[in-house]
Amino acid sequence: MKNRIITISREFGSGGRTIGKKVAEKLGILCYDSELIEKVASESGFNANYIKDAGEYAPGGFLSSAFSHRSSGPNNADYLWTIQYKIITELAEKGPCVIVGRCADYILREKADCLRVFIHADLSFRAERIVKEYGEREESPEQRLKDKDKRRAAYHRFYTNMKWGHAQNYDVTLNSGTLGIDKCVDIIKELY
Repeated sequence: MKNRIITISREFGSGGRTIGKKVAEKLGILCYDSELIEKVASESGFNANYIKDAGEYAPGGFLSSAFSHRSSGPNNADYLWTIQYKIITELAEKGPCVIVGRCADYILREKADCLRVFIHADLSFRAERIVKEYGEREESPEQRLKDKDKRRAAYHRFYTNMKWGHAQNYDVTLNSGTLGIDKCVDIIKELY
């Protein structure tokens, strides 16, 4: 029997990481987010900060990757993808858990009994939230959100050939700005 896994994909600033951790806590199962990055770092030998950043960039850049990457052979990003794929698969085999980001929704699509969730919210909710969570920066919060989401979408598309955030690719999409973090947690817990 396949383990029940919750995968959470999210727009930057929507609270997806927080929701994932709270769901796992309420269900009494493990949640993998930064722990996943540490596992990939340990196995690959790369620095955790490099892995965190590399997981949101399509190899070769947003546009060049579509034209040049695959013909030039594997690179660091491909190496990290292979390790990430293996680790996510192994974690899903160990037992029920919540996995935040890292294309887990795609990786586990046929390997586990997955509840695939996408968390989103409008720009103003997310902008206010990232300033509160991460502080002010030189760049406007709105621009930070747009840039981060663009990178996540490109990375997801590159490795999965699926449109990130597209409702048909998930079992449920939740607007954390409208519903609130705790209501999203309750809904996911109930669906699980």
